[in-house]
Amino acid sequence: MDYDFALLDLDDDSDEAVALRRGWIGAVLRGFRDPRPDDEMITRWIDHYRKDRVTCRGAWLPDGEFGAGPMPVATYASLDKTLNAGHELLPLRMITDVTTSSTHRRRGLLRRLIEADLDDAVAQGVPVAALTASEATIYGRWGFGPATFGQTVEVDASPGFALRSFTDPGRVEVVEPADAWPHVKAVFDTFHARQHGSVDWPSQYEDIHTGAYDFNDRGTNGKVRAAVHLDAAGSVDGFVIFTPGEEKSTKVEEMVALTPAAQLGLWTFLADMDHVRKVTFNIAHPQDPLQWALVDLNRAKVTAISEFLWIRVLDVERALAARPWNADGSVVLEVEDPQGHASGRFQVEACGGRAQVSRTDLDADVTLTAETLGSLYLGGVTVATLGRAGRLDGTDEAVRRFAAVADLSEPPYCLTGF
Repeated sequence: MDYDFALLDLDDDSDEAVALRRGWIGAVLRGFRDPRPDDEMITRWIDHYRKDRVTCRGAWLPDGEFGAGPMPVATYASLDKTLNAGHELLPLRMITDVTTSSTHRRRGLLRRLIEADLDDAVAQGVPVAALTASEATIYGRWGFGPATFGQTVEVDASPGFALRSFTDPGRVEVVEPADAWPHVKAVFDTFHARQHGSVDWPSQYEDIHTGAYDFNDRGTNGKVRAAVHLDAAGSVDGFVIFTPGEEKSTKVEEMVALTPAAQLGLWTFLADMDHVRKVTFNIAHPQDPLQWALVDLNRAKVTAISEFLWIRVLDVERALAARPWNADGSVVLEVEDPQGHASGRFQVEACGGRAQVSRTDLDADVTLTAETLGSLYLGGVTVATLGRAGRLDGTDEAVRRFAAVADLSEPPYCLTGF
C-alpha cells in the first residue's frame, strides 16, 4: 500500500488544516493509549508547538482507501533546542510523539519519518539528536544510544529524619506555582547552562509546572505545589515542584538546586512537612548529597534506575569537540553508521580537557557503532563497561587508552522529558 507522507502546517487555520491537526493529535494519543483530545488540549498543544516551531510529520492512508481521513497511521514530531555537551550548548534535534498504528507496523513508516528528519537535521547543521523512549529496543538501529539514566529515590521522612550537621544558611518558602514560575525558570536556565547532559525545556513546561494545565488529567492541576530555596542573601538558588500523594506521601515532580546547601535545604523542607512519611523523586541527581548527609543513610534508597535520554551523534567532529575530555592523549575512532551520518575514521587529540577532532585515513584504534557512540557521548557509561560488554572493537591497550581520555568523573544529568 502507498501512503501519503506530509508535514502539518501549524499556521494554516483552514477547516482542512484544523481537521488534520486534530486527527494528528488524536493519533498520537491513541498510540500512547490516552483518551481522545478535547478542544482545550488541542489549542494548548498547538500553541506550544507553534512557540517551539515544532515540525509534525505523518503518514496518512491515501484518499479512497478504507479508513482514510484526517487521522494518520503514523506520527512523528521534532523541535530544536539545546544540549549542554559540557563545553557548550549544542543545537539539539529533539524527537517526540512517535507512534505507528498497530495495523500498519513493519511497513517502514517510522523508518521513512525518522530518516527524513535526521537528514533534515544534518542539512540544518544540527550535530546531535535525542529522544526519550517508551521502549528500549526500537531506536538503536538508527544510531541512538541511552546516555543518561533516571534514578528513583525513596526517602523515609517519618519521625527521626535528620541530617548529620546541616544548618541551612538560607531558607525555603512555599510559593503558589504561578508566582514561582519566573524563579523556577531562572534557576533552570542557570542549571541548564552549568549541567553537563541537560536539555532545554520545551514551552509546555510552563503549563505543567504552574498547574495551568495538566495534559494527563485534562484541566488545571490543583494539586501541584512549589517551593523555592533562598540563599543567605535572599536570592533564589533552588526550587522543588511537588504533589501530595496518598498515605502521607509526596511525589517530587522536579527539583533543581544550584548549590549543595540548596539541595539539602529542599530535601529537609520536603521531609519536615506535616503529614509526610515518604518522599519520592524519579529523576534524582546521580550525585545528590542527601544519603551521605543523613544520620541514617538507609532512609534514602535508590529503588530503580532506568535509561532516560537517548543520544544520536550526527556530526562527529563538532559533537566530540564540544564535550569534555578527561586526560591528554590521542585515539583514532572508526564509527560504523548504517545511515552514514557519523560514518568514518576520526582522530581525537585531547589536551587540557578539550579535543581537536578530524577525519583521518590512519588505522583505527577502536571501532564502534553510532549507537555505542551515542551512549558514550555524555559519559553516562564508561568505555571499560562497554568494552567488557563487547560493544567496542580494539586491543585491550587501545580500549584502555580511549577510556583514559574519554571517561568523565562527573556523570551527566538530564531532567527534561519530551
